[in-house]
Amino acid sequence: MKKTIAFFDAKPYDKIWFDQLVNDRYDIRYLESKCNSDTAALAKGCEAVCAFVNDDLSAATIERLYENGVRVLAMRSAGYSNVDFKAAYGKINVVRVPAYSPYAVAEHAMALLLTLNRKVHKAYNRTRDFNFSLSGLIGTDLHGKTAGVIGTGKIGQVFINICKGFGMRVLAYDPYPIPDASFEYVDLPTLLRESDVISLHCPLTEQTHHILDVNAFRQMKKEAFIINTSRGALIDSAALLAALNLKRIGGAGLDVYEEEADIFFEDYSGEIIQDDVLSLLTSRPNVIITSHQAFLTDEALRNIADVTLKNLDAYFAGEDLENEICYHCDSGKVAGGCRKTRKERCFQAPPIDLRSTDTDSFRN
Repeated sequence: MKKTIAFFDAKPYDKIWFDQLVNDRYDIRYLESKCNSDTAALAKGCEAVCAFVNDDLSAATIERLYENGVRVLAMRSAGYSNVDFKAAYGKINVVRVPAYSPYAVAEHAMALLLTLNRKVHKAYNRTRDFNFSLSGLIGTDLHGKTAGVIGTGKIGQVFINICKGFGMRVLAYDPYPIPDASFEYVDLPTLLRESDVISLHCPLTEQTHHILDVNAFRQMKKEAFIINTSRGALIDSAALLAALNLKRIGGAGLDVYEEEADIFFEDYSGEIIQDDVLSLLTSRPNVIITSHQAFLTDEALRNIADVTLKNLDAYFAGEDLENEICYHCDSGKVAGGCRKTRKERCFQAPPIDLRSTDTDSFRN
């Protein structure tokens, strides 16, 4: 029997590979709305929800989804800082796609750096107006410069290799360093002080929230470039704007923004954006902003669809959930140790009360 998936925040590019790989296993209910406590009712009658990074999966949303019969939440992303796992524990199993394409994100980070440094965006706009002047387009050699990489997971490591290919010196900061790494780990103040480029490749946690703040910007070189393809809230946006205005840093290439949830992935070209910080950042000549597109390659989209559907297959087959996320097990609070080390699910969600998921009530 087919299971029904409520697929929130659906875009045309999402459907390409999901439609090709889904076969006859599931019926996908594509929804343009983002998932939140108000739109959670759209998942009534569905056994699963597929969500993305800017969906609001707060405690209120989780409760609504649970009441509507949802027992598994499949994040089609690596990031999951928008999920309230304490609310989900014991009710809804949460799975994710841990690594869809580290190359896609790392290559986009370098694309932002190259564009920012060599002012390719400005040259492109000029020549379209037949302005072939080179004034104001001076860049700098990356060869011999120092790249500071915060976070040395898969994406960070790929970015490091790219930087090495350019002949750059690499410094890295990570609370959990890789043994026998081929690059140098330093403390954060040293990285901030010595780097010509600082690229963020770490998850958003309580410890990394605003890891680049007023104090951090004060420690950087005045010509330093900031690159962020991870999570917007790693940077204090107001502090970044102030640093740019005071010429304390050289520029910023951003694929994410801490208040992006209601803005990115949509077309607001005919409207006035009610976010002064974003508007001012966009207007700065030494800032490049892309709309969370670092992941957007054909290879990554296929991997996202493939792993998401396999995660759901495992859930409905009663198998171990390799890509399950659970704060409770990770914190060691489960009696007898973490269940995942015993190849078990973090918990078994209670059965669905069919009376509460009657599809006729959804139609009403």
